Amino acid sequence: MGNVVVFKPAKYGVLLFAPLLEAFQQAFPAGVINSIYGDGKVIIGPLMASGKIDVLAFIGSSKVANLLKKQHPFPNRLKCVLGLDAKNPCIVMEDADLDLAVKECVLGALSFNGQRCTALKLIFVHKALLGQFTAKFSDAVEKLYIGVPGCGFSDNAWITPLAEDGKVEWLKGLIKDAEDKGAKVINPSGGLSNGTFMFPAVVCPVTPEMRLYREEQFGPIVPITSFEDPSEVLKYVLESNFGQQISIFGGDSFKIAQLIDPLSNQVSRININCQCQRGPDSYPFTGRKDSAEGTLSIVDALKVFSIRAMVAAKATDQNKAIITRILMNRQSQFLSRDFIL
Repeated sequence: MGNVVVFKPAKYGVLLFAPLLEAFQQAFPAGVINSIYGDGKVIIGPLMASGKIDVLAFIGSSKVANLLKKQHPFPNRLKCVLGLDAKNPCIVMEDADLDLAVKECVLGALSFNGQRCTALKLIFVHKALLGQFTAKFSDAVEKLYIGVPGCGFSDNAWITPLAEDGKVEWLKGLIKDAEDKGAKVINPSGGLSNGTFMFPAVVCPVTPEMRLYREEQFGPIVPITSFEDPSEVLKYVLESNFGQQISIFGGDSFKIAQLIDPLSNQVSRININCQCQRGPDSYPFTGRKDSAEGTLSIVDALKVFSIRAMVAAKATDQNKAIITRILMNRQSQFLSRDFIL
């Protein structure tokens, strides 16, 4: 789209982008793709304050995004595409396929240690199924492998080290808060840790006064709570500051439909009998409330760098002749009959 990109890799996993640098060098003219490294607090602030950033594409917390936007001296000129916080809930209805729900919830809650914005971060289980669900879920979690991928002896590793300093201690603080207010870690290995490893903790029952009920844990903790009437879950979603996705497990089409209609105004993706997930290469990825601004997809990534423009003229003979000559003689790149695919 004719724009220059300044790319700041995330704090962790910077080496992952090394192979891209050669590809960028081969694909683009010098100066089009630029990468910078270092502490985001030191680097990004001055860039935003310069006023020369026209589009901010950012994946992180809403708190940081708000700070960055405020640093720009021309806020009306800045366009933003933001993937932010999420606290995606899951509803397991009374008639849900229990084995399917457990399988998808383990995947949804604990893939990549649960460190995904799209992870299932609070599971609502119908009271009639709570005992069966928690037993099966806890058993499935206990069977997960822990280790470092790619080291031969742990190629099946599911639970891996947490990258952030102090993350284990912070997660244990969430567990302690829940335990102090009446919840329990129901899987035998839940919360056991060694260095930066922490085995997933299944915490139940989680109640509104606990931090785990509303705070995004972004790690291997699975809070479970119960409900009797779906309106309880709708109330939670309505009052939440987040609005990315939700998963519904059930078999009654009428009951599911009654949830879809109100939820469609609160979240941007409703998943039926499957985990929450992303895939901007296939589907647009966005959210409501504090979960997103703008849309991530291949098409939208191009559109965000363009502002619609047009050429207009009254239908006089003179104007018709002028436009005809411009088109026939290819005098303008913009005003032409060529299609850009």
